[in-house]
Amino acid sequence: MRRLLICYGDSTNPSTHGGLSYSLLEAGIKNNLLHGGIKLDPQKLKPFKYIWNLYQFIISGKPGGFQYSNLFNKILFSQANIPRNEAINFLSHFPLLPPFPLANSWTVDFYIDATTSQIFNFYGTGKRINSKFQTQILKREALGYRQAGSIICRSQWAAESVINDYSINPKKVYVIPGGANINIQLNQPDLHNSYAPLEPTNRNPLRLGFLGKDWLRKGGPFLLQVHEALKEQGIPSIIRCIGPDKKNLPAIEAIESLGFINKDKQLKLFIEEIKSWHFGTLFSSAEAFGISNRECLLLGVPVMTHAVGGIPSTIPDDKCGIIFPPDPSAEDVASWIKSKINPYENYLKMRKTLTDRKAEFTWKNSANKLKEILT
Repeated sequence: MRRLLICYGDSTNPSTHGGLSYSLLEAGIKNNLLHGGIKLDPQKLKPFKYIWNLYQFIISGKPGGFQYSNLFNKILFSQANIPRNEAINFLSHFPLLPPFPLANSWTVDFYIDATTSQIFNFYGTGKRINSKFQTQILKREALGYRQAGSIICRSQWAAESVINDYSINPKKVYVIPGGANINIQLNQPDLHNSYAPLEPTNRNPLRLGFLGKDWLRKGGPFLLQVHEALKEQGIPSIIRCIGPDKKNLPAIEAIESLGFINKDKQLKLFIEEIKSWHFGTLFSSAEAFGISNRECLLLGVPVMTHAVGGIPSTIPDDKCGIIFPPDPSAEDVASWIKSKINPYENYLKMRKTLTDRKAEFTWKNSANKLKEILT
């Protein structure tokens, strides 16, 4: 039996979903968990989407949700051209693929970020979708989970939704956090060179790192509050941003925008920048996982975040940084920072400890844990 990775898109393309599926595919092929990945192209279904949206608007006033429809998933999956008599196990990153009913020779296991129920409610996507249609979608998803061998989640938050929102037996639900989407070897020189930042001074301010496209959702405005709170405690700081378009950022001196850094073509620059941060940050209003935390940890940079969505599963213990309660005060965050950089020798020891644990935050580690469950 062949095991193939399937996602909403081309699982063999490093640019799909920030490289998540591709990173798992690479690690899974190397440890013989996976035999290949499936290429799907949702963009080819755009003409169908326009017709669907118009029909849904006419009957309900809410035109969204085509990508969750059975029609969409059947047409999309047909692009794979997989013979129905071939013995295949699908490892799926998308709760509605492959569409059911499966061929008799096919089986499926899921490895998901979040359930569709969470996407609808937590991210607010459901507001654009007719309520009756939502019910149909969730019923199909539940059918898939019941017929699956295992449902593996990247966070405890998602696992609890599978169990509680879909009434799935907890014995077939697992949690394996994903690895960092950085294509490196652990013995690669760039990873081991010392980029630890200097002790914060007016000339070399504390560097708070922001990684992600969505400045608002991922907590950028709160970082500005932390910056001000640090100033009140006598600690100069700047916010280094990878991802957001500069025009979407406040035009203030505290923010230094680097734009988008392509990890495939500018990996050395990406590594050097992350390692120059004192702390990575993620204070999202909604987050299914938080891969930026894992990327910081892989590179030896402690992180600060809060307990929203699946974020807590990205940080295994307090030696990696801190998970604040949801919506912490900027003053509390600034006080914690001050306690960690005074004396600065203790902060450097914290980074050294993280560097020694780098293998823990790789997709190789996650793929090995998946293999223990699936084989």
